[in-house]
Amino acid sequence: AKLQLPESQNIECKEIWKDEYLKWVCGCANASGGYIFIGVEDESCEIVGVDNSKRLLEDIPNKIVTTLGIVVDVNLKQTDSCSYIEIFVKPSNIPISYKGSYHYRSGSTKQELKGAALQDFLLKKMGRTWDDVSIDDASIEDIDRESIEYFLRKGIEAQRIPESLVSASTEEILTSLQLIDKKGKLKNAAILLFGKNPLNFFHSVEFKIGRFGQDESGAAV
Repeated sequence: AKLQLPESQNIECKEIWKDEYLKWVCGCANASGGYIFIGVEDESCEIVGVDNSKRLLEDIPNKIVTTLGIVVDVNLKQTDSCSYIEIFVKPSNIPISYKGSYHYRSGSTKQELKGAALQDFLLKKMGRTWDDVSIDDASIEDIDRESIEYFLRKGIEAQRIPESLVSASTEEILTSLQLIDKKGKLKNAAILLFGKNPLNFFHSVEFKIGRFGQDESGAAV
């Protein structure tokens, strides 16, 4: 028999259960969720069945809770000739780790997140982006006032910034732009935009600026 796949792109099939597949459960939870079928051939989706389905119905949920700290739906499915296991993983709103490492399912692959990719993932899961993170060792003295005044002039010319901000202090301006946190610390974006020397804080910083307008035919570009 052939498996009738759910209406989802996030599907993984395995002929037998291995504890290393906990990484796939982790990856699904960290991404958009998905299904993992045990006892189903990967490429053909042929149901080959499992011999120890009753034990797996106990072992798999227990191992997922113990190792990953999440609860998933583990269901026994049957055909006329054999039985197989369906694991349905819901997306998690917090980062899920497998023995200290973080996995993420992207397309048909599972990737272990490391370095900048891991940092970005953790920040997004916590509802924050990298530019919104505060810097402990940065202060107002690291901000270039001339850069702020240039920004104000252009903003006033474009009628996007009130003229009253011209006489405001650097701290007041950064606060109005939400570039200072509640504790008075500068955020990464403050240094990137107005820092005297952003390279002192970010060794590989790079800016890319896009300009939008219209071509000669009037079409947006």
